[in-house]
Amino acid sequence: MTKKRYGLDIGTYSIKLFDQKSSKVWTTKNVIAVKDKTEVVAVGDKAYEMYEKTSSDIQFVFPMESGIITHFRTMQYLLNQLVGEKAPFTKGAEYLLAVPTDVTEVEKRAFYDLVSLSAAKARTIRIADRSIADAIGCNIDIWRTDGVVIANFGGGTTELTLLSYGGIVLNRLLQTGGDYFDLALISFVRRHHDLLIGRHSAERLRMQISLSDTEDEKEGIYVSGRNISLGIPQKRVIPMASLREFIKELLEEAVQGIVNMISRTSADIRQGILKNGIYLTGGLAKTIGLSTYIEERTSISVKISEHPQHAVAIGLQAMMLEKEYKDLTYAMLNEDYRWLH
Repeated sequence: MTKKRYGLDIGTYSIKLFDQKSSKVWTTKNVIAVKDKTEVVAVGDKAYEMYEKTSSDIQFVFPMESGIITHFRTMQYLLNQLVGEKAPFTKGAEYLLAVPTDVTEVEKRAFYDLVSLSAAKARTIRIADRSIADAIGCNIDIWRTDGVVIANFGGGTTELTLLSYGGIVLNRLLQTGGDYFDLALISFVRRHHDLLIGRHSAERLRMQISLSDTEDEKEGIYVSGRNISLGIPQKRVIPMASLREFIKELLEEAVQGIVNMISRTSADIRQGILKNGIYLTGGLAKTIGLSTYIEERTSISVKISEHPQHAVAIGLQAMMLEKEYKDLTYAMLNEDYRWLH
C-alpha cells in the first residue's frame, strides 16, 4: 500500500500542503474569522475574502507573524480544517515540515507541535530548512553547486540564504514581506494622495507596480478609496514613477542584505555565485521588473523560479521521494528539543 506523505509549508499569510498521492499542492490563506471572539465564521480563503468587509463584531486572526507562530491554538485549528478538507487525515501518515532557518529552536519546535498535537496522528514528523527546500524546488543541484543565493520574498518575511555544496553558509530572515509593502502603500497613498485604501486594494496596487525604468513615466495606476478630507468614495490615478521609487526604497534592506551576505563569503563561494546567480522565490518574486532591478544593483544574474510561490512545496516533494535528500531532514527529541539526523 502506498504511504501517505504530506509536505507542509506554513507561511505568514498562506499555507501550502503537498499531497504525494495526488501530486497536488493545496494553498489557502492563513487567517480565521471569529464572531464575538467565540464563534468561528470562516477560515482560510473564505475568511480572507471577508477581511475588511464585515461588521466590527467579526475579528480576523492571522496566527503567524514574521514567519513564526504567535497564536498556536488558532493555527492548529486552521491547519486541521485545511488538511481535513483537502487531504483527509490518515492515521500513520508521514509529514515533512518546512521551517525558517533563522528562528530559535523553540520557535521551530512550535511547527513540529502543530502536527504532533493535531488530529493527524502522524507516524513520523520531520523538519526541513525552508531555504534548502526552496533551492531544490528551483531545480538547483544543491550537492554540486559551489555558490548560489536564494531570496524568498514571502507574504510576511524575506528570507535570504547563501548555499554551497548542500549546506547553508549564511541565512537571514528580514521582516519585510508582502504585508510590510502593503501597509507602507496604504500610508503612502494616504499621505500623498489624501486617499484611504484597505489591505486588499493595497495588495492589488502592489501587484501592478513595475520597477522597470523603461515604463512610460506618465503612466499611472487607478486606485479607489475614500477621500479623507471629503469623506466620499473616490478614484485617483497615482503616477507609476512615484510608486516605483517608493517600492525601491522598501526593497533597499533586502538588496543590501544580499550584497552584504555575498561580501562576507570566501572568494571561491563568491565566484560560484557569480556563475550560478541569484534565485527569486515567493509571491513577491513576480513583482514586475524585480529580477532586473536586483540584477542591476548586484551585478549578478537573477533568475525567477518557474513556480515561485510553490518552490518550497515542490522542494518538499523531492525531499520526501528521493533518498539523496534524507540527511537534510530532521526529527526532534521530545524531552530536550534537540535535533536528530
